Amino acid sequence: MQNTATPTHCPYCALQCGMNLTPVEGGTVEVSERADFPVNRGALCGKGRTAPAVLSSGVRLTSPLVRSGEGVLVPASWDEALGRIAANLSRTRAEHGADALGVFGGGGLTNEKAYALGKFARVVLGTSQIDYNGRFCMSSAAAAGTKAFGLDRGLPFPLEDIPRTGCVILVGSNPAETMPPSLRYFTELRENGGTLIVVDPRRTRTAEQADLHLAPRPGTDLALALGMLHLVVAEGRVDAEYVEERTSGWEDARAAAMAHWPEYVERITGVSVPELREAVRMFCAPDAAMVLTARGPEQQAKGTDTVGAWINLCLATGRAGRPLSGYGCLTGQGNGQGGREHGQKADQLPGYRKLTDPAARRHVAGVWGVDPDSLPGPGRSAYELLDALGTDIRSLLVMGSNPVVSAPRAAHVEGRLRSLDFLAVCDVVLSETAALADVVLPVTQWAEETGTTTSLEGRVLLRRRAITPPDGIRSDLEVLHELAGRLGVEKGFPTEPEEVFEELRRASAGGPADYSGIDYRRLAEESGVFWPCPAPEETGSGGVGRHPGTPRLFLDRFATDDGRARFAPVSHRPSTEEPDDAYPVLLTTGRVVAQYQSGAQTRRVDELNAAAPGPFVELHPRLAARLGVAEGDPVAVVSRRGRAVAPARVTTAIRPDTVFMPFHWPGEGRANTLTNPALDPTSRMPEFKVCAVRVEPAAP
Repeated sequence: MQNTATPTHCPYCALQCGMNLTPVEGGTVEVSERADFPVNRGALCGKGRTAPAVLSSGVRLTSPLVRSGEGVLVPASWDEALGRIAANLSRTRAEHGADALGVFGGGGLTNEKAYALGKFARVVLGTSQIDYNGRFCMSSAAAAGTKAFGLDRGLPFPLEDIPRTGCVILVGSNPAETMPPSLRYFTELRENGGTLIVVDPRRTRTAEQADLHLAPRPGTDLALALGMLHLVVAEGRVDAEYVEERTSGWEDARAAAMAHWPEYVERITGVSVPELREAVRMFCAPDAAMVLTARGPEQQAKGTDTVGAWINLCLATGRAGRPLSGYGCLTGQGNGQGGREHGQKADQLPGYRKLTDPAARRHVAGVWGVDPDSLPGPGRSAYELLDALGTDIRSLLVMGSNPVVSAPRAAHVEGRLRSLDFLAVCDVVLSETAALADVVLPVTQWAEETGTTTSLEGRVLLRRRAITPPDGIRSDLEVLHELAGRLGVEKGFPTEPEEVFEELRRASAGGPADYSGIDYRRLAEESGVFWPCPAPEETGSGGVGRHPGTPRLFLDRFATDDGRARFAPVSHRPSTEEPDDAYPVLLTTGRVVAQYQSGAQTRRVDELNAAAPGPFVELHPRLAARLGVAEGDPVAVVSRRGRAVAPARVTTAIRPDTVFMPFHWPGEGRANTLTNPALDPTSRMPEFKVCAVRVEPAAP
């Protein structure tokens, strides 16, 4: 057994913290500090430290499973399992057409897997019906950023810029719990004399660190941003020269903002006029400032407009495309950024190209060796795809996702999954979704495979294989290779990650997310490379120059045709569901520090379960008193879609008109049973973050 440490990255959030892995007895690894990686400088949260626990054979899947005649999952050979999948996919396509086949991916897949999965759907299956759970992550921010700047990347600057700016407005994000190693950037900001404004209906661990905490009513972030822009105009704080030289569309956006006077915004949001004025003063006082958003404002049916309003605030004050300033999105999933850049998303091709662009189709089809006309058009977005299961979509392949827990209106989605003719799942554990499958394939994990991910900074990173996977486990790339061959496509699906990445480089070349100047050797030598990074070009002296990558976007021009940023003329509108007599309280959802996403992996780690053993309902003492509920009492939360029960957690850290539930657990405490699948018209993001509910005591 080799005992040298392998430098790699955490399997969880989009920080992609650096760590070293050393093999130990039992086929697992020991995590140690990797201080040379600049993002976390050795620091790790509990999830990262305990990640090797899921490598244990007592936790993971170790053999393919197939559904027996008695309806139970039983071990099977790889040949039988792959044969069942290929036969059922072929039969569905023959009987119902290619678009009766669906593919659902995940934001934790490496770039190589995401690329191969998108290619498999479009070339082997011929289906347009592919999307991924990253649609539930930052799609609204992506849509707004693309509209405004011509290009979307989670952060257009590295995290190291945050402590050096003058003020940060953090909207709907709780990094103290969702990505703890990043909190030091905000601590250093304040130590350097900068200020932190946190916008959140809860007084979270992050809000406790803020110089100013604004607690708006859920679903009113759009009005809050417009009210702040109104005050920027009224108080003469607009950077008129910047607006004139680097933007377009200001007059329409200005007119929309001026309809949101402070007292009106106070009535909508619950944020007082003095607080609004203080936030504007703090944001505009320094020479540089940033706005960072996360799922709070984005997971709304008006998420694209909401993010657009916060971008407007940056543009009007000259805080975008300048050093130490700008708008950014704190991406959640480990490879949520790269996962959509290279083909999992319903409307995109590798390199962040549009599937509807004829030139993009020609380029990618040329790399793939197929006729551009053979590529299907855009398909359904994630929730729309899940909602069509069992009717238009008859067979589904899921890779690295657990929609039974993570999707909105989750009980309905579970029903749609059960109604399928055939379901196949590739995963490392028997998730709640895998438990419904006809075939389950056990696949390799982060420490057992090499591949690249793209962090929230747009930094492409190399994860390295540290140990050999157990016998009977195959990689997702091997699965796609085998299925492609059984479905008649013998070439084009290599099993070696570096070979896939070399093809990805060619497919991305010239696109917005250009990786063509990045290779494995370079990633091994450097602490990641920021895209876009075009391939080397001949220099004037006849040599070849290596592109340095692009840590900071938009300093010279924006990625629009004319180089100008676009204002968004947006106005506040109510959430899809507002409280009424039957459902008088607002529900918002989120995460806790010890668990991750649907919890499929972290709920199998004893140390993490001890820290966060189950779901809860956070409610204000005034609401608890009205209900006659005490700390720890079982509480039922009921929406128009379902009912969830969990213990009460009584706290003044939340608004009296709002309750909060984390979404990591299945069963009767499944928060996403309640959430609203109403979609943003542009991003197709569901409205996870706000819905109307009633709260009542539950029988113990």
